[in-house]
Amino acid sequence: MPSETLDPIPASVAQTLAGLFAERIKRSPDRIAYRYFARNSGWTDLTWQAMGEQAGRWQASLANEGLAKGDRVAILLRNGPEWVLFDQAALALGLVTVPLYADDRPENAAYILRDAEVEVLLIQDAGRWRRLAESLGDSPWPRRVIILEPSAAAHELASQDPRLRLADAWLMQGAYAFVPGAFDPASLATIVYTSGTTGRPKGVMLSHRNILSNLEATLTLFRIDSEDIFLSFLPLSHTLERTAGYYLPMMAGASVAYARSITQLAEDLQTIRPTVLIAVPRVFERLHRRIADQLATRPAPLRWLFALTVASGWREFLYRQGRTPWHPLLRLAPLLRRLFGKPILNRLGGRLRVAVSGGAPLPPQIARIFIGLGLPILQGYGLTETSPVVSVNPLDDNVPESVGKPLPGIELRIGEDSELLVRGPNVMQGYWRNPEATARVLDAEGWLHTGDQARLAGHLYIIGRIKDILVLSNGEKVAPADLEMAIAEDPWFDQVMVLGEGQAYLSAMLVLNRERWPEIARTHDLDPDDPASLQALELHKEVLKRIRERLSGFPGYAKIRQVLLSLEPWSIENGLLTPTMKIRRNQIIERHAAAIAALYRK
Repeated sequence: MPSETLDPIPASVAQTLAGLFAERIKRSPDRIAYRYFARNSGWTDLTWQAMGEQAGRWQASLANEGLAKGDRVAILLRNGPEWVLFDQAALALGLVTVPLYADDRPENAAYILRDAEVEVLLIQDAGRWRRLAESLGDSPWPRRVIILEPSAAAHELASQDPRLRLADAWLMQGAYAFVPGAFDPASLATIVYTSGTTGRPKGVMLSHRNILSNLEATLTLFRIDSEDIFLSFLPLSHTLERTAGYYLPMMAGASVAYARSITQLAEDLQTIRPTVLIAVPRVFERLHRRIADQLATRPAPLRWLFALTVASGWREFLYRQGRTPWHPLLRLAPLLRRLFGKPILNRLGGRLRVAVSGGAPLPPQIARIFIGLGLPILQGYGLTETSPVVSVNPLDDNVPESVGKPLPGIELRIGEDSELLVRGPNVMQGYWRNPEATARVLDAEGWLHTGDQARLAGHLYIIGRIKDILVLSNGEKVAPADLEMAIAEDPWFDQVMVLGEGQAYLSAMLVLNRERWPEIARTHDLDPDDPASLQALELHKEVLKRIRERLSGFPGYAKIRQVLLSLEPWSIENGLLTPTMKIRRNQIIERHAAAIAALYRK
């Protein structure tokens, strides 16, 4: 790979997302664009030139479907080069891409396909199509289905349904140039359906200009260059990954490697050794929990030295940020980091210069531990409706308790009830065919009402969610997310939801860690295989004690008095998590209505 760095492509030159791709091919044809794992050949590299040649075939094949500018096409794939190829082929033709989560429930995907009236769907394999087809029923959408992975089942399905084609047979043979169409940057590029924690998901309409402006602004605070390599494992259907892990590296000329799966992520980190990692807090929380579990088995002197490593590294971080004076402990920081921090960071490949956490709040103490060990973690904030980045912490002005500084060109304002309002070129055009929902969040002056409560003090701080505020019967208002985040720091609890709307006190539903449960049960003389053990009074007393310790810094009215324990995780499959891993509060409450009611009869 050439060693010279490349300047980012200006949005004014790219004009559209397909124009961005074409310009990147022109500027750096021989540089590595993507790495992926092929079953027969292992890790494989694709240059920008090779991507352009393949994209030409995809574009020509899609053009054969006779679609009109503005028609919708959908992608239901795992992350990989084909996701990029189909997306770029569609954008070059003026089509609108609708991303779908590969692991979402079939009925959710079916709803989106019908609502967006999707003409063409690219889907991973025969099994996924079979499950989706059952939910679609006799819907006319999609009119064409392309199955990426060939198999006997795929061939059989294609022989029975004229809509179906296998990708190998559907793709045009020969050489075709990739030609980005000349479209208005304000034209619609994609419809991204929100996760829908309550009710049906809404289709967020984002233009080429929305996304390109967000890329350009992000690069002013978050430096990326052509020597960086990203490891992509968040789904590309997630707007954070699509913007920051796909289009952003393209604008900057960086490379992207696609992780094989979450279960193989640890191994892929060792192989790829990325320099940039974009993740949700859950990834850092799990790594922190593994570190804590291992430390618990080590001798006290080692635990003390680890704590000293974090403390000295944190102090060094604050000193370099200009927020604390020099201290003799700074002399120890490099040595301790080499002895204790480096082995941990080597698990992440050993080359990470920055990690970005987004999508949900990252507990500040977890950020502090990793920063103390030598990994700069930058927290940011955004919404699908804002393409998505609103703010991010710069490396040289990183306040982990905050979600960073607003991007250039984006205006922020605090409205009624401390609601954060956002205005700028990255704000969506509206919700697809839903003017009522659009009017509820986009006012006449162009301000997007986020529903998040915030304060501005140089940096942006998110302090709550208006819709998620619990109002107790005495009028006290409680932000459950803050309590849930604090409780979830306890390794006993994998998932937490605080309850109490209209009630005299707060309760909590807790999903216990399955691996720890047998030991917890035996400690309390309980049978781990007996469901009744979860109702044991002594166990509940111990759980409440642990919760009290976690909530000691909260106001007195934020006290948990009753708990409901479970070993069944809330998941996408059982409908209790969104594809972006947010809990569906209403669905959980509805499913456990009787048990919740019993909590308040005690």
